[in-house]
Amino acid sequence: MFRFAGALAALTIALVPPGYTHAQTAYPNRPVKIIVPIAPGGSYDLVGRYIADALSKRTGQAFFVENKPGAGTVVGTQAAAQSEADGYTLLVGGLSNMAFNSALYTKLGYDPLKDFVPVALVYKFGYVMVARKDLPQTRLQDIVAAAKAGPGSITVATAGVGTGQHLVAAAFMKAAGIKLLEVPYKGSPPAFADLLAGRVDLFFDSNAAGLPYVQSGQARGIAVLSSKRSALAPDVPTMSEAGVTGLDVDSWLGIFAPAKTPPEAIARLRREIRAALPDLKERFEKSGGEVWDLPDDRLDGFVVSEYEAWTKLIREAGIKLD
Repeated sequence: MFRFAGALAALTIALVPPGYTHAQTAYPNRPVKIIVPIAPGGSYDLVGRYIADALSKRTGQAFFVENKPGAGTVVGTQAAAQSEADGYTLLVGGLSNMAFNSALYTKLGYDPLKDFVPVALVYKFGYVMVARKDLPQTRLQDIVAAAKAGPGSITVATAGVGTGQHLVAAAFMKAAGIKLLEVPYKGSPPAFADLLAGRVDLFFDSNAAGLPYVQSGQARGIAVLSSKRSALAPDVPTMSEAGVTGLDVDSWLGIFAPAKTPPEAIARLRREIRAALPDLKERFEKSGGEVWDLPDDRLDGFVVSEYEAWTKLIREAGIKLD
């Protein structure tokens, strides 16, 4: 009798189709890696670590960050694209690796639209134009007028070719119909150092990086590039308010998965991330950004529209990294 019962139990288990027992197949049932395609520090890393911590708490399974920097965001993003599409490798994606790189590189090694699916867009932050405090032109209209009267007479720092700061400056010049003299730097700190010293006229950077200099009086805030003023400096107008329309720019970040990741894994991640966002509100705001919860049915369309808009601008500006 015992042998028969054991054999019957074994036969019954063998006949149960995969996925029938929820406990055996529930996602995630092992640690999940989130690739951050930059070195530790910065917005990509912040989002990756905050989301990993939230998902670990909500699912009871370990989500961990692996920083994989190189060639901007290319190396880590390519590694994620080549990972198995099983839900156990995710990626922090944003404007750089999902919108900029396809136009900046001739041979990228991944296709942001074909190789990935957006799981959730969770964080966004604005940019601000700051000026040296003794720049004679104190308003945006005055800067535009001076640049039109003397193309290249006003300088703008960039944090390196192809960076967000560089491309936002290019977008501004296109929208305003002017030409500024670009002065490239290796990152934001040296650009700000020269701006504060009066050696360069303008610089575009995130609100979190730029507005503290405005608040301290070390630089002048000219305009923010978002659709509404920043709570960090409510007296600084938007570009539209200051006279340059069609330039509402927000940088964004979210979680992406390799294409063909199982729908049930994507659905679970979306549910848990959305439920975690209210608890991340304060942390995101302290970093200079804000929680963003784009509905699932708008994710694909939004990423495509950003890809197309920035690819067009970069190619028209003739900006390349190879």
